[in-house]
Amino acid sequence: ALLEWQIELGVTEALQELPVERLAPPPSPAARAEATVATGPLAFDLAAAIDAAEAAAAAARDLPALAEALAAYPHCDLRRGARNCVFADGNPKARVMIVGEGPGADEDRQGLPFVGRAGQLLDRMFHAIGLSRRSPDAETALYITNTVPWRPPGNREPTPEELAMLRPFLVRHIELARPDVLVAMGNVACDALLGRRGILKLRGTWTEALGLPVLPMMHPAYLLRNPEAKREAWADLLSLKARLGAPR
Repeated sequence: ALLEWQIELGVTEALQELPVERLAPPPSPAARAEATVATGPLAFDLAAAIDAAEAAAAAARDLPALAEALAAYPHCDLRRGARNCVFADGNPKARVMIVGEGPGADEDRQGLPFVGRAGQLLDRMFHAIGLSRRSPDAETALYITNTVPWRPPGNREPTPEELAMLRPFLVRHIELARPDVLVAMGNVACDALLGRRGILKLRGTWTEALGLPVLPMMHPAYLLRNPEAKREAWADLLSLKARLGAPR
């Protein structure tokens, strides 16, 4: 039970097994320097990690292959503290593809995006304009993924380095799914897709990424904390509905 609780908090490192003598004198500067050299972590090569991600993503010819490549990607430490690699849910043929932020505790347990309270609100929101992740019809379906597939420790935001190394998988995911419209849910998704943040200013204004129209929207988790913002979210949903109904 204690271990499960620690995993819920995102703990990825164990405590020392040997007791620490708190009253012992500190080591000499020379000893400290020697220990740093002996045990210090190797420098992380972000460029090499991004190159590896781009190669793995480009080699995937379909969504199942991309899911396997992402799950096997070894360079992102987020995988170490996560139960599951959360790839996607819904109908991959849907006209609308939603990009969220990162898995929470419920998503990590179930291996699916948007299944907690925020996910339940998301389902109700899009159901109100006739869209569902369970619909077999591409016209009324949703396809849902996240910017990062592993739960960040303590539900923190992904770092710029994590976003950079995982972005090639997100881009390839969108290329393979080929939606008509992207919905960027929250700041992290906007950062990954648009290179911008400030969702309260971005929301509701159509823009473009990867050659596709993008609608930034407030994340359902934000709406749960700020229910007064649901009026703006409803306006954004109506804008999406109008866009889908426009002649193609």
